[in-house]
Amino acid sequence: MLPDPLVLAFDTSAAHCAAALLKGDQTLAQHTDLMTRGQAEHLMPMLESMLAKNDLAFDDLQCLAVGVGPGNFTGIRISVAAARGLALGLGIPAIGVSNFEIMRFAAPETQGGVELVSVHAPRDQAYVQQFRDGLPDGAPQQIDPANPPKELMTENLCVIGHRALDIASHLGADHHTGELADIPVRIGKQAIRHLGSTPSALPRPVPVYVRPADAAPPKDMAPVILG
Repeated sequence: MLPDPLVLAFDTSAAHCAAALLKGDQTLAQHTDLMTRGQAEHLMPMLESMLAKNDLAFDDLQCLAVGVGPGNFTGIRISVAAARGLALGLGIPAIGVSNFEIMRFAAPETQGGVELVSVHAPRDQAYVQQFRDGLPDGAPQQIDPANPPKELMTENLCVIGHRALDIASHLGADHHTGELADIPVRIGKQAIRHLGSTPSALPRPVPVYVRPADAAPPKDMAPVILG
């Protein structure tokens, strides 16, 4: 891994357009614009402006880091597509970082146990994913924090994040409450941690979808194209 890599991190998985510029452990800049729509048009000018204000250009970057959700379906696709396109054009790695990794980032280290990381989901639900030795262990799932599945119960379990106390109380587990804060900075720092892995092991920017989209497919048949 390059010493103190220059990393541009960004996220549009929620009602925001957020970015941060990091050089190793140092955060050079960070900015978040709250918005429910328009991220596709706003993201690239925002990234260009952040680089320009620091007398940098895209060619100076060693890595891109992008939030991959779970979150807003359209928002995730916007930032993931941008990261893939930029990485291809610049010839640098793009690393995907999930909201579970971001939530876990500030949690205290557990003593060899299993972590169940929880983030907010619509309709008073939670998205959870199990981690073991700091790495994801199994696919994420959606649960009711007031009635979590008993199969999530395991020895030395610690629940981290959204409604951690509620979930832990039903599973006989320890807990550590957390919030998704400093999202682009945490994305960048987590990506730098991943840079220590071999290139083939780097997490690629792939959207994390836990549930199907709310939009239903059209009931009418598609029109016949006459050619």
